[in-house]
Amino acid sequence: MKKVFIDGEAGTTGLRIRERLAARDDLVLLTLPEEKRKDADARREMLNTADIAFLCLPDAAAVEAVAMVENEKTVVLDTSTAHRTDSRFVYGFPELSDDLAAAVASSKRIAVPGCHASGFIALVRPLVESGMLSTAQHLFCHSVTGYSGGGKKMIAEYEAAGRSPLLDAPRQYGLTQTHKHLREMQAICALSSPPVFCPVVADFYSGMVVTVPLFFEDLQGATVEDVKALYRAKYGRAIVRYTDAADADGFLSAAALSGSDKMEIAVFGNGERILLTARYDNLGKGASGAAVECMNYALGVEPTTGLVL
Repeated sequence: MKKVFIDGEAGTTGLRIRERLAARDDLVLLTLPEEKRKDADARREMLNTADIAFLCLPDAAAVEAVAMVENEKTVVLDTSTAHRTDSRFVYGFPELSDDLAAAVASSKRIAVPGCHASGFIALVRPLVESGMLSTAQHLFCHSVTGYSGGGKKMIAEYEAAGRSPLLDAPRQYGLTQTHKHLREMQAICALSSPPVFCPVVADFYSGMVVTVPLFFEDLQGATVEDVKALYRAKYGRAIVRYTDAADADGFLSAAALSGSDKMEIAVFGNGERILLTARYDNLGKGASGAAVECMNYALGVEPTTGLVL
C-alpha cells in the first residue's frame, strides 16, 4: 500500500482530503502527533517517508516543505498558490488535455489549481486553444463562493453567535484587482492580460459558480452552438461534464454541488450576449477533490476513486 502524508491536515483543505482517503484500503495515512505538526525535523521525515505528500499550507511553508523532500520517490501535491505557475510543477487539471493528464500521471511535482481559477480556466482555455477567443481578448470573470473558501477564520466568523449583520449579505472582495489566482488564470490560458475579476463570498458553506461573460463578436466568428459543441466534446467524463440543463427555472444556484467533487460546465445567453458558467464545490473540484483526483492519476488508479460524484 502507498503511504500518504498530509502536511497541514488540520486546515479546511487537509481535513477534506483526509475524509476522502480515510475509507480507502489501498493507502496508509501517516500522521504526526499534535505536538510534532510544526516540528521541521518530524515533517521532513514524514515527507521523505511518504509516497504521496499533500501540502495544505500557506505559500511560504509550502516552498519550505518542497525543499525538505530529498528523494526522487515522493510525489508532492501542493494545494497552495506557491507553485501554480512554476515550470517545475505540472498544473493539476487533467481534463484540459490528454497531454496534461499524462503529465500529471508521471510527475513528482503537481500544483493543485486554485478554486476560482479552476472554473475560469475550464471555460477559457479550450476557447483560446480552438481559436474562438484571442489571447489578446480582455475578459471579465465573476465568481460567487461559499465562505469555507476563506479557511477556519472566515468559517468561524460566519458561524459565530451574534455575528456581524454585514455577513448576511454577499460581500465582494479582491477589490484591488491583485487576487492571488490571477497569475494562473492568465498563464494557464495563455492570455496577454489577466481578467477583470469580481469574486464574491456569500452566506453558504460551500459551492461556487464562476461566470465569464462574452459578447457574440468576441468569438472570432464562432457561434454559441460551436462553443457548446466544443465543451460537450471536451467535458464528457464523470468529474467535469458539460450540461444543457444546469439551471432550475432560470436560476443557477452556487450551492447545488456542495459536497461533490465534480464540475458542471454550461452556456447561457442569446445571440448577442453569452454567459459561460462553471459550477462546483470550492472544497471539491476547487481544492481537496482536485488534489485527490491528481493523486489518483499519479498512482495509476481510476481518477474517480474515493471521490464524491
